[in-house]
Amino acid sequence: MASTPSITITRLDLQRLEQLLDGLDEFGPTAEALQAELDRAEVVGHEQIPAGVVTMNSRVHCREEGSGKDYHLTLVYPQDAGGEGKVSILAPVGAALLGLSVGQHIDWPAPGGKVLKLTLLEVEYQPEAAGEYAR
Repeated sequence: MASTPSITITRLDLQRLEQLLDGLDEFGPTAEALQAELDRAEVVGHEQIPAGVVTMNSRVHCREEGSGKDYHLTLVYPQDAGGEGKVSILAPVGAALLGLSVGQHIDWPAPGGKVLKLTLLEVEYQPEAAGEYAR
């Protein structure tokens, strides 16, 4: 990623994602990118995470700046990916979205080596803000 905005994650997400990474048979580039995000994140308790920050199982609204196209995505664990708008934390855009705050931008690697710029417009649903911690 060319731009790396500051990110915040919950202690519980960190623990669950470290377990996920520890259990992988193959530690590829996306797993390495996720580990790098976890290593640089500010870690807080689930009751301290601002409502406008992307956590696991958050539903977000973002816009690709080049085309103006809007996306509504839900950041999920790999076993829950595949449904419409559900993006695995192990997908490049998933690892990039984790911990992002409303208004921040990320570079999203697209097929063919193209890089798209995504802006996080809104966190439509965040489990912590809804009081749902046992995801």
